[in-house]
Amino acid sequence: MSRTRRIREAVHDYLACRGQANTNEIYEHINQRFRWGATMSQLGNVLARDKRFAKSGFDDARFNDGGRCRVCIWSLSATKMSAEV
Repeated sequence: MSRTRRIREAVHDYLACRGQANTNEIYEHINQRFRWGATMSQLGNVLARDKRFAKSGFDDARFNDGGRCRVCIWSLSATKMSAEV
């Protein structure tokens, strides 16, 4: 847990300000904020395993060449948010 502590805290702060964001938006924010950033695998593990974050839906994106990409939308979990208030 200590290896990804700064990433976890940055994601928590980002979602607290924005409310919800998809995985790509969070990834771009983390890599712009920190010099070393994070890989998509690290970020995916942080989001999936930390109880403070909850998957709130999916976002389907379409590309000009006909391809599709489905990314998760994340927010702060309701149980953690109610405990902080």
